[in-house]
Amino acid sequence: MKDIRLILVDDHEIVRTGLKAYFSAQPGFIVVADVPNGAQAIEQIERTNPDLVVMDISMPDMDGLEATRLIKARYPEVQVLALTVHDDKQHLFEMLAAGASGYLTKQAAAEELVAAVRVVANGQVYLQPALARWLLDDYRRLLSDVPESRASQTTERGKDLDILSKRERQVLELVAGGMTNPQIGRQLGISPKTVARHRERIMSKLDMHSAADLVKFAIRTGLIDAR
Repeated sequence: MKDIRLILVDDHEIVRTGLKAYFSAQPGFIVVADVPNGAQAIEQIERTNPDLVVMDISMPDMDGLEATRLIKARYPEVQVLALTVHDDKQHLFEMLAAGASGYLTKQAAAEELVAAVRVVANGQVYLQPALARWLLDDYRRLLSDVPESRASQTTERGKDLDILSKRERQVLELVAGGMTNPQIGRQLGISPKTVARHRERIMSKLDMHSAADLVKFAIRTGLIDAR
């Protein structure tokens, strides 16, 4: 198994130093850069080819929210895990909407951080259990807004899904199921680059900008079942 290449982003040098020392002592990790803001993180991605960015949120010059949006737009294969002092619903949802695949507060244990990095680097989603309830509540509200009538559901699904090709629906279903581009490519017999192009077209057609938006859409249209 190859090492996970990390960029650490935090405006506090002592935090970056501690994280770098900790990850460097763990098997399976390589810290390729540590920087104090989002702008420098983006510069380092092109130079170091990381698998994952551990991203603070509140930083000068470019905060973690803006940086995450830009990273996912330019480098969709690079995963982002938010590591922050913010333990509120607004920051959680904003980071997920921006494209982060994980969210952890700085009160978490070091072992949980390592576990979260491994999960997110593998293309899955990690949310600190104490915060995940907000996302669950949001989905339940979303589901409660879906029309109860089967006929109404079918009509709504048709309106939304008809703009996608059969292949795009297949890709969307697998994206919403948490699979990475390489995993989707293997299942569908196409290249990861082709999967990425399908994802771009899906987002363009649906006017969506993050994986979280796609998951909500897939639930609302009945493409996947979140019950």
